[in-house]
Amino acid sequence: GRLNADNARFLLLAVLIVLYMLCGAAVFSAIELPTEREAKERWEERLENFTRRHNLSRAELRHFLREYEEANVAGIRVDDIRPRWDFTGAFYFVGTVVSTIGFGMTTPATVGGKIFLIFYGLIGCAGTILFFNLFLERLITVIAYVMKSCHERQLRRKGVLPHNGRRGSGTSEVDSLAGWKPSVYYVMLILCVASLIISCCASAMYTPIEGWSYFDSLYFCFVAFSTIGFGDLVSSQNIKYESQGLYRFGNFVFILMGVCCIYSLFNVISIVIKQSINWILKKLACRCCHRCQRRLFHSRRNVVMPGNVRSQRNISIETDVVNESDTDGRRLSGEMISMKDFLASNKVSLAIMQKQLSETANGYPRQMSSNSKQNGFSGGVGALAIMNNRLAETSVDR
Repeated sequence: GRLNADNARFLLLAVLIVLYMLCGAAVFSAIELPTEREAKERWEERLENFTRRHNLSRAELRHFLREYEEANVAGIRVDDIRPRWDFTGAFYFVGTVVSTIGFGMTTPATVGGKIFLIFYGLIGCAGTILFFNLFLERLITVIAYVMKSCHERQLRRKGVLPHNGRRGSGTSEVDSLAGWKPSVYYVMLILCVASLIISCCASAMYTPIEGWSYFDSLYFCFVAFSTIGFGDLVSSQNIKYESQGLYRFGNFVFILMGVCCIYSLFNVISIVIKQSINWILKKLACRCCHRCQRRLFHSRRNVVMPGNVRSQRNISIETDVVNESDTDGRRLSGEMISMKDFLASNKVSLAIMQKQLSETANGYPRQMSSNSKQNGFSGGVGALAIMNNRLAETSVDR
């Protein structure tokens, strides 16, 4: 039933996700692994030259570099950057937490900070996800209202609707928008265009201010807006910027709008994926059903069915559907008829048989005609008498 369909959908989605991950791993490994090997070879060569030039042991140098990596995790950089945990830095950090971006350039180092982050992120992430869902609902309502307004404007131009006609307001107006809900593909197209526009505008701002290339800025926008948050590129990390206050405000607005659009786009794409999975399962179920029903039809083609049921309509191999019963309308789909349908379709014959059984049991058998005696169908008690009487009625004199 419903549970089996949900389990099949879940298993198919899990298989598709695993296959998708395997394909992605193969592609990224083929693209990035050669570059990683070349970088490692260059680093080993530089490390060897440095130790030889300064007469240092490889173990001492590695120990020093490991200490620098620990300092780097704590927020220490070679270049001058702003403090990570001043108020503006902390506000930027909590923004990455509640939006589930999590760049990783700033992480709590104390036990108290880590414990507080667990509870703070639990409530903050839940509230932000609720905000994103409500944003998608409001967006769909706005699109429906625009579609309805455009349709009413066209009707007014044609003279079908009066210019001052108002159908209502408040709750009735919201209810009237139910029939104007846009298609999921239409919403997906709008969100794609909106996300692209926001990303292009944000990249135009990041490129001159952060010193990134335009492609790197687009890459950062997708990583940040999709809440992936690798942390290889992070905005607003330098000590000073030109028009610093305006830039940080613009950065906040772009990230907020971008995350809302991309998150909503992910929700809409998930609906499309679910529809595709349902379509695949339906096709697979139809093929399996047709094969099973064909086997069932061939295996039971010689099964004796009630006479009046088989005479009404032939079974179609394409549809594999047998007649519906007059009592419950049950579709038999090629299986053997049930006792309930047998009784419903043969109630007249059964009534006659029951009457004959009663007469025979009470000693009042039905009078046999001369034709039946001549044909040899006579006598018997109970079921044997009924069979003889039926044979006598259907026999033909020769």
